[in-house]
Amino acid sequence: MKTSPLPKITTWFLLIFFYLPIGILVLNSFNASRFGTTWQGFTFKWYVILLEREDLWFALCNSLKIAVVASICAMVLGTTAAFALNSYQSRLQVVHRLLVNLPLVLPEILMGMSLLLLFVAAGQPLSLVTVTLAHVTFCVSYVTLVVLARLEDFDFQIVDAARDLGATRFQAMIRVVLPLIAPGILAGGLLAFTLSIDDFVVTFFVKGPGADTLPVIIYSMIKKSRDFPVINAMSTLLLLVTFLTVWSSQRLTAKKI
Repeated sequence: MKTSPLPKITTWFLLIFFYLPIGILVLNSFNASRFGTTWQGFTFKWYVILLEREDLWFALCNSLKIAVVASICAMVLGTTAAFALNSYQSRLQVVHRLLVNLPLVLPEILMGMSLLLLFVAAGQPLSLVTVTLAHVTFCVSYVTLVVLARLEDFDFQIVDAARDLGATRFQAMIRVVLPLIAPGILAGGLLAFTLSIDDFVVTFFVKGPGADTLPVIIYSMIKKSRDFPVINAMSTLLLLVTFLTVWSSQRLTAKKI
């Protein structure tokens, strides 16, 4: 029976549609032309200029600080939330699952506005602290879902065996459960790190003076055409970091218990 070529054609069309602009961006980061309309030779000068931009490195430090703290907090809160959702089954837990999934589908602009109003109402000055709290808010959901998927396939008879051998509940949790689900927790943390370091919309609403992150700085640079090559170089490096992080997260998630 002859198969239709339509699925293959559709797949290739989508791949080209998604990845061709990214490929052009990466290619232009090595283009000697400032505007990228014509190829004028291979060069690394935009990466050299990038190394001299102190404002970009300051924003990158802010992004890394926020992403690391938000990822750690999200791993702790998301793991405890996953245990609670997996251990207790009730009608109330249905509501809890809905609340966990809500940040995944809520428009970012709506989340940013609501968090801004919350911080203003609480009298909290906008700073790196507010940006970090906002990032933790949406990162927790991703970590919770990753760890919850890990727990649903977990054989808790191992815990019973540890208890029979004399381990306390706390010892069984620390020495048996956590080491086995650690790849899932770390995978969720890496995913949270990627989402945090790339976020623009929520950050734009809740940042204060001196709290600019890398995506915010890049957005302001887009208005200046002379900065396009530097943006291409920085975006290429971000793509590389994001790819490696997501790849590591998938490798950890794929590991079987």
